[in-house]
Amino acid sequence: MTSIGSEIRKILERDSYWSVLRAYGYAGLVSGGPWVLSILSIMMIGILAVVLGVAQKEVNAFQICVTYLMAGSLIWTGGMQLMFTRFVADQTYTNNKAEVLPNLFGALLVTMAGGFMWAAPFIFWFFLTEPFLQRLLLLSNFVILSGLWIALIFLSGMKAYRRIVWTLVRGYSLGIFVALLASPWELNGLLLGVLIGHGYLFFSFLHYIVREYPGRSLLKFDFFRNRRSFYSLFAVGTLYYLAVWIDKFIFWFVPHTSEAVIGPLRASIIYDLPIFLAYLFILPGMAVFLVTMEADFSEQHERFYRAVREGDTLMHIEYRRDQMVYAARQGIYEIFKVQGLTVVLCLLWGRDLLHVVGISPLYIHLFYIDVVAVSVQVLLMAILNVLFYLDARREVLIITSCFFITNLIFTFATLHLGAETFGYGFAASVTLSAFLSLFILARKFNRLEYETFMLQN
Repeated sequence: MTSIGSEIRKILERDSYWSVLRAYGYAGLVSGGPWVLSILSIMMIGILAVVLGVAQKEVNAFQICVTYLMAGSLIWTGGMQLMFTRFVADQTYTNNKAEVLPNLFGALLVTMAGGFMWAAPFIFWFFLTEPFLQRLLLLSNFVILSGLWIALIFLSGMKAYRRIVWTLVRGYSLGIFVALLASPWELNGLLLGVLIGHGYLFFSFLHYIVREYPGRSLLKFDFFRNRRSFYSLFAVGTLYYLAVWIDKFIFWFVPHTSEAVIGPLRASIIYDLPIFLAYLFILPGMAVFLVTMEADFSEQHERFYRAVREGDTLMHIEYRRDQMVYAARQGIYEIFKVQGLTVVLCLLWGRDLLHVVGISPLYIHLFYIDVVAVSVQVLLMAILNVLFYLDARREVLIITSCFFITNLIFTFATLHLGAETFGYGFAASVTLSAFLSLFILARKFNRLEYETFMLQN
């Protein structure tokens, strides 16, 4: 992510209010754009489809199908995203870019073909009563999404952020257009629109990658080799997405908090609407996260390790360490401040917001706790990002394991405590994980010089 940091620094160098707004707006689009655009496009397809006469039952089934496809594909590819990103970073650092493209094709083959192999039997068996075309569309969407996440995480290490954002806008616009055009086919037409939109994104990203990273061979799997692979990162990526989604799955599949929608898929009306609406309010924190952590902390991180590599004086190395620690603390503080203000605004105008989007005011307390929870999650992501910079893979694995296990246990506990406690399980889990990550980060910084000099090969 250092490329986006350098681009943001260039904007901030102009030293004006307009440049600050541009930098944070740009960072917000880059960091939260894919998530926000995907949510808004799915919502837009649903609203316009109802206007065009599609039955509300079909629209609800469409939105639930897409939610499950997103969740399943993210969990399936989460480990590969982190492991392959680390492999690409190492190859780029050693100026061995010719190995990147064939290994990207290898990663795509593993995720897309592997996803097809386990998802096809699942979909065709559990959706046995649904039309064949519908099952085929579900499977195709899952496979395309699995490849799209790998291509998107790969592009995050390149300098084409404007291209990414505008490609996302075009892709989701195309998806909305095709879905509405095919809306007479109801659920199948809406799924076809999403498939066309995500397919356009995947192949557009892949086309750009092939142009920028020419390779000497077609297919390689070097990222699986012992000396180059980081299986702890694979575990971290998988556990993190499991932790994020496990409370949703619990509410979806516990009978008294959910209802059947289509095939084996269930939805929890009482839980789904507030949590997904709350996720739209992470954009301010994500923008600050990208500016402060990637533009400021990454620069100080590079200066510290450059001083170590070049054999600088101990006094100067300690100075650089202090500057890096200060940048990390300031970044975390800025995220806490901005996201805290976002929470306050949601608390003040939450009822009006729910009224505008047509959600019952009975959801207001769950919406409040969900906004707090996702705000703390942004803080947790920032701390994990710093630990990744410090190559603290074992520590991150402990934190994500804690996040997953506590979210699982606390969410089940809230089901027994009653509806008034719904949402508190996720909030308590992410808060506990954030405090644990702060403790580990502080300990890591205190031992940084020792680990840098004494524990490295």
